Amino acid sequence: MTIRLLPSHLVNQIAAGEVIERPAAVAKELVENALDAGATRVDVTTREGGVSAITVQDNGDGMNADELKLAVERHATSKLPEDNLELISSFGFRGEALPSIASVSRMTIASRKRGSSDAWQLQIDGGAMRDVKPTSLSQGTRIDVQDLFYATPARLKFLKSLPTEYGHILETLERLAMAWPGVSFSLSEEGRKPWRCEAVPGLFPEQRKARLGAILGADFAGNAVPVDASRASVNLSGWIGLPTLNRAFARDQYLFVNNRPVRDRVLLGAVKAAYGDLIPHGRHAVVALFLDMPMAEVDVNVHPAKLEVRFRDGALIRGLIISTLRQALHAEAKVTSNTLSDATLQSFQSSQSFQRAASPYGAQPSYSWQQPPEQQREQQRSMSGFSDVAQPFGRDFAAAAQQDNSPVVEAQDFPLGAALAQIHETYIVAQTADGLVLVDQHAAHERLTYERMKTALASGGVKRQGLLIPEVVELSDLDATRILEKRSEFAELGLIIESFGGNAVVVHEIPALLNKTNIQKLIQDLAAEIGEWGHAISLKEKLEEVCSTIACHGSIRAGRALNREEMNTLLRQMEATPHSGQCNHGRPTYIELKFSDVEKLFQRK
Repeated sequence: MTIRLLPSHLVNQIAAGEVIERPAAVAKELVENALDAGATRVDVTTREGGVSAITVQDNGDGMNADELKLAVERHATSKLPEDNLELISSFGFRGEALPSIASVSRMTIASRKRGSSDAWQLQIDGGAMRDVKPTSLSQGTRIDVQDLFYATPARLKFLKSLPTEYGHILETLERLAMAWPGVSFSLSEEGRKPWRCEAVPGLFPEQRKARLGAILGADFAGNAVPVDASRASVNLSGWIGLPTLNRAFARDQYLFVNNRPVRDRVLLGAVKAAYGDLIPHGRHAVVALFLDMPMAEVDVNVHPAKLEVRFRDGALIRGLIISTLRQALHAEAKVTSNTLSDATLQSFQSSQSFQRAASPYGAQPSYSWQQPPEQQREQQRSMSGFSDVAQPFGRDFAAAAQQDNSPVVEAQDFPLGAALAQIHETYIVAQTADGLVLVDQHAAHERLTYERMKTALASGGVKRQGLLIPEVVELSDLDATRILEKRSEFAELGLIIESFGGNAVVVHEIPALLNKTNIQKLIQDLAAEIGEWGHAISLKEKLEEVCSTIACHGSIRAGRALNREEMNTLLRQMEATPHSGQCNHGRPTYIELKFSDVEKLFQRK
C-alpha cells in the first residue's frame, strides 16, 4: 500500500471523533471559548437536544474578519501566547474545536470585535468554507451549529434519546456555572422551561457559595460544610455534604482544577477514602471541590476532551483532600442531614397511621444478619484485646428497673438532651432545649463501639499472623510491580510481602483479623485497586469491616430494656464520639425534630 496524506476534511472528522462525541461536547467547547474570550454572559439555545441545532451567543471579546477566517483552521489558537504547554491558563489551547465541529455540521459564526463598529459572518458546511461577509451583531460572538453529524451519519446511531442529550447539555452548563459565579448562563429549548443562572454579585467566596446553592438546591446548601486548606502551593476549597446526605451515583461529585471541570481518578479515589465508613456501601458523597495550583503542577494536555488531568505530585493532592475532608467531617461529626427531619415530618404528615419514615437514601442492610458462629469465635479470638472496648457501659448491663429512680438530667445542658423514655425497647426519646431527639440505640452504640475499636487498632498497631506455609501469588508483570511498590504501606497494615522472582510475590504474614481470608484474591484485588485508583484501600476496609461486624454483635441490641441512667450515658457518649451521627453502615443513629416542627404537625403554626 502507498502512504499518503489524508485530506484536511477527513483529518478534521477524525479529530471530531475524539472531541465531539455528542451535542453536549459541542456546547462545552463553544461555552469554554466564550469564557476564554472574557464573556460575562453566555446564552445557549438548542433544538431536539442539540442534534438539530445548538446556538451559543456571548458578549466576549469577539473577532475581526481575518481572525474569524483563521479561527476555523486546524491548530489555530490565541491561547498559547508563549507556546508553552506547561503554562495553560485557558480552557482551550489545541485549536481543534471549531474545525472539528465545522467538519461534521453546518456551522455559521458571526462576531464583532470589542470596540469595532463592524461585524462579520462566516459559514462552513461539512468543512467547506465560504467567504467572510458583513453582518449585523452586537458585541461578542454567536455560533450556530445546525444538523450535527450530518456529514458523519453513523455517529447519530450512537446518540441517546433527545431528552437524555438535552440533560447532558444542562449538566455541562451547570458544571461550568459552578466554577464561574460571576458569569450569567442560560439554556433554552422549545417546549422546555428555560434554565437560567444569573451572575452572583459580591465577593468571590460568597459568590461561589450562592451559585452552588442555586444549582445543587436547598438540600445541599443546608447540609454542606465548607472546606478550605492549603499545602505547599496547592489550595483546596469548596463545600462537602454531610455523610447522611448521599446519592446512589457519583455524578454529584463536582471536581474542578483551576476552574476546569474534571473527572480524575486521583480526586475521586481521595473523596471515597475520606468518607470511608461514614456512608452506606454503594452510596456516594455529594461534594463540590475546587483545586487551585500553579499551572506547571498539573498537565491538562492528556486527552482532547480535556476532562482528564495529571498531577506532578498526585500523593500531595490525595493527602490534602483526604486530611481536609476528614477534618471537616470530624468537626461536624455529630450533625446529621436535616433532610432526615424533613423526611420524618413528611412521613407523619402523609399518613394518618404514622408509618415509619422511609430512609432518604433507600433500602439498607438489616440489623438482624447473623454471622456464622465459628467465624464469630475466630474473630473474637483475634480481637481479644478489644473485649473491654466493646463494652463502654461495663461488661453487663443492669436490668432496667420497673420503677426508674435514675437522676433527672436537665435537657438544656446537653446537645442530645435528656432521656425521657424508651419505645419498643429499641428507640430512645430525649428532650432537648428546643425539641426532641429520637435515637436508635443499637445503631448509636454500634458506632461508639466501632470508633473505640478503630482507636485501639491504630494505637496498638495491627497484629500480624505468620503463615505456616508462605503463600506465593502469581501476577502479571505490571501488577507485581504495583504490589511491591506499595509493600511498605501494606506492612503498616500487617501484610508482609516480598518478591519471589519473576512476576510472583510471596506473602509471609497477614493481619490477624483476616486469618480466614483468600490471600490469592486479596493480593489480586489490591493490585487491581492500585491500577484503578493509584492506591489500595480494600485492605484497610477489610480490617475495618471485621471491626464493624464485631462492634455490631457486641452492641446493645434492639429489644434491650434500658433505664434512664443507661440511656443518658449512651447520649453523653454519643456527644463525645466522632461520627456518632451515623452507624458503621452509614445509617443515621438519631433524628432531631425542633419544637417548631412538632407544632407544625399539630397545626399550631
